[in-house]
Amino acid sequence: MSTPNGFPQHSGACVTQSTEGGAVQDLHAEKAGKAAKKEAGGNGVLTFEDPPSVGTSVKETLKLLPDELKANMKIKSITPRPPRKLRLERAASLDEKSWRRWRRFRTSQESLTDPNETSSSNGSLQEASLSPPIRGRASPCHQCCQHNSLHSSPDASEASPMGKSRGGTADLGKRASEISSAFGGLLRGKAFAGGKPRLSQIMPARPLPPMEFNVASHTLRTANRIDSDYMDYRHYSQHKFGRVSSSLSDTRLHGNGMVYDNCSTDSMKSTFSLLTPIRSKDVRSRSYLEGSLLANGALLGAEELSKYFPDRNIGIFVATWNMQGQKVCALNLDDFLLPTDPDYAQDMYVIGVQEGCPDRREWEIRLQETLGPHYVMLYSAAHGVLYMSVFIRRDLIWFCSEVEYATVTTRIVSQIKTKGALGICFTFFGTSFLFITSHFTSGDSKVNERKLDYNKTIQALTLPKNVPDTNPYRSSSSDVTTRFDEVFWFGDFNFRLNKDRETVDSILNQNPETDVSKLLAYDQLTSEMSRGSIFKGFQEADIHFRPSYKFDIGKDSYDTTSKQRTPSYTDRVVYRSRYRDDIHAIKYSSCPVIRTSDHRPVFALFRVKVRPGRDNIPLAAGQFDRELYLIGIKRRITRELQKRQEQKDQKSSSICSVS
Repeated sequence: MSTPNGFPQHSGACVTQSTEGGAVQDLHAEKAGKAAKKEAGGNGVLTFEDPPSVGTSVKETLKLLPDELKANMKIKSITPRPPRKLRLERAASLDEKSWRRWRRFRTSQESLTDPNETSSSNGSLQEASLSPPIRGRASPCHQCCQHNSLHSSPDASEASPMGKSRGGTADLGKRASEISSAFGGLLRGKAFAGGKPRLSQIMPARPLPPMEFNVASHTLRTANRIDSDYMDYRHYSQHKFGRVSSSLSDTRLHGNGMVYDNCSTDSMKSTFSLLTPIRSKDVRSRSYLEGSLLANGALLGAEELSKYFPDRNIGIFVATWNMQGQKVCALNLDDFLLPTDPDYAQDMYVIGVQEGCPDRREWEIRLQETLGPHYVMLYSAAHGVLYMSVFIRRDLIWFCSEVEYATVTTRIVSQIKTKGALGICFTFFGTSFLFITSHFTSGDSKVNERKLDYNKTIQALTLPKNVPDTNPYRSSSSDVTTRFDEVFWFGDFNFRLNKDRETVDSILNQNPETDVSKLLAYDQLTSEMSRGSIFKGFQEADIHFRPSYKFDIGKDSYDTTSKQRTPSYTDRVVYRSRYRDDIHAIKYSSCPVIRTSDHRPVFALFRVKVRPGRDNIPLAAGQFDRELYLIGIKRRITRELQKRQEQKDQKSSSICSVS
């Protein structure tokens, strides 16, 4: 016969239990327990006490009836055995081992809470167990346990009945261990089967923080080991651009059973690499010699493009500067190449120079030193004193085709290469680019000669050569600018202002900085472009800077020599595209702090749309000028060390004055 709680019921005792409505105490059982305690005396009682636990103190006392003690004494007198105390200690040590195993398991789950808390939502933090001296431990975890501990007096002890012992003292110790474990399960609302405790469901101690995809949550960053600057691209592209991209191959990973949710996908990527996992089958089948526009796994396809450029826009810096053949380059090019207005550097830098310094290599080293280790020089070319250098972010060099270049001389004597044009072209993903830097005929009144220079350039520049045209149906054999998707033409075009020096000076004095609309009304290039006689199909961003020519070297004043040349916008950047709204001008300005030439550098920032391409174009295969890269980085390090040493010397030096 057993009680509703599953405990064996024997003569002379009952078990009291807390209910949801309150603590029900059996006074008869309490009196019977006290009487049994008196009859048994000090030697016939086994007491299981719980030391003060977290929040409340649970005290359990299990008493053996006198009949059981007599039976044990009879057995002891018939069969000599070791002292009963040793048997009980042995039983307790076995139970203590199970408690320690359970404790290690709970510790491995990292679900322990603050020991000062009075309750826990993770279940019982201290399970029913025995430790020498033999004690039954339980912590109130559920509401019923807390309610029971509140309504029971500290002196009250709950009697746990035991039937007559059918075995010796070993059975008695085992029975005590079982009752102690079961009584702990009763306090948790669950009964244990056997002597091993069954863990309750693990619940969080407090509400979990919200899972944020922007990795601002410290909990998410810690749990999934996501780097602080890493963002789930799939969610980001859906939120910002309203499109779903499979660039991270989440669907393929889920289908193969590698991961089961987005969090585990992020964890896997951040644990091994931020790069997209590549299947072995794709590695075997990829040749990069054939491909289609939307082929799965294509190097230049839509999937790869969306991974690097979710909005399919690339930032391009285009600059032109007539260096006037100065032997000494500017010491600091930061204000020129890295203006402070945009928050981020661009993806590509294209710099054209007219009348460049004699040491072309030194100029390229200065560019590499300024741009730093994040950029590599994809290509550079020269035509006399016309230089052009193309720098690109080092992780984008794999998506460029072979680079080609061509030159045109516009002077009658072709050996003198101070005037002419230099063009560089390549394909980036599926978009073809053409960059042209030119130096047209100088002279205030030689507008027609400059237009002839333009016409000769578009007809004689033989590009592209091996790289296929992305859209041959819209190309013309008589105009090189029609054979590319995006064209940027920049240089010293030498177009002047059709106004005398005094009038121009008075306008500049009235509007010292941004309002130059009155000056542009006299600009030769603006007038010719509006007529369509030059740069057909090209556009130019709005000009909000002062004329870039002609300055006194080292000063901010315009020409003060006897010639008194009129300030003009000779240095320009124009652009055209096959597709409407592919190019957006972000900034168009000059760099007034560089005063080593009579021209100020002029630059423009663009956002250019890029399209996916095919894998059947000749690729550059990661080509860049490695020697230049190493020299530029070493010089950059040397410059930083020298700057630190100067600051250190300045702090340590002191000036003493004696009066």
